[in-house]
Amino acid sequence: MDAMNDTALAFEELESLRAPLTRYCYRLLGSAADTDDAVQETLIRAAHNADRYDPARARLTTWVHRIATNICIDLLRSAQRRALAVDLGPASEGGDLGAPLPPERFVEPMPDRRLFGAEDPGEVAVERETVRLAFIALLQTLPPRQRAALVLREILSFSARETAEILDTTVAAVNSSLQRARVALQTDRPEPADVFDPADADQRELLRRYVTAFESHDVAGLTALLREDAATSMPPFAWWIRGGKRIAALIGDSEACAGDRLVPTAVNGSAGFGQYRPDNEGRLAPFAVILVELRDRRISESVTFLGSGERFAEFGLPDHPDR
Repeated sequence: MDAMNDTALAFEELESLRAPLTRYCYRLLGSAADTDDAVQETLIRAAHNADRYDPARARLTTWVHRIATNICIDLLRSAQRRALAVDLGPASEGGDLGAPLPPERFVEPMPDRRLFGAEDPGEVAVERETVRLAFIALLQTLPPRQRAALVLREILSFSARETAEILDTTVAAVNSSLQRARVALQTDRPEPADVFDPADADQRELLRRYVTAFESHDVAGLTALLREDAATSMPPFAWWIRGGKRIAALIGDSEACAGDRLVPTAVNGSAGFGQYRPDNEGRLAPFAVILVELRDRRISESVTFLGSGERFAEFGLPDHPDR
């Protein structure tokens, strides 16, 4: 392949795979930081070993995904399973958050701009479902090789032969792993959510009303927008609560949220916000990324990722919003 003998062209070809590799590695790892590290290491190794690539044996993307898979599986060997707070124990009864857990215990959010590559509306719908935070957390329950087989075959549409090449195994073994993964996911598949559509006027209005009620601590307004069985959590705490009325009261009574402002963004295929909080000088500063899911035209879940203010630029959020 002439391209692989030309350093500049090889770099361009490999760099074009950064986005699809990000979508792949994130589903395997559930961590934005680990994903960035894995993708960068994949591209470095691929460039260093470009002379070993044989286009007669595999597509470039297949060869590079094999490198990425080995890196991700190595990372997962020594890692604790990432999860959501709702997976770690029963709902809390009070407002005491307890002690924070290590951040690596939790699935991390990812901005939509890094998760989508399809143009066909049907394919985009599949992508949205498979990057939902709850689905990413569910993937983490699978053994790493099963996880990889499922993502490669059912989400990224690699053939069984290509998947076997990537995983260095047989087609029969791939099909067996895929079947076991399907059964496991079907057992614990998350509740369906409304498909988030930024162009949907009704959804935009619901989210606008939520922002207004949140910023004004309007308990009645929040209660009207939240499902009765809504849940909220705040990683890195294992604490979470269920119940629209309880969540509304918690927000309404919280002095910590006084003066906070929400700015819309998109997180894991869902609606989201950047939460800004006044600093010591009274200026609004990045505080947390919030993911919000909708079901039946009401808010069914929110996850506030405390300590994520440093990532606002990734989500297209400004350092300081204008009033």
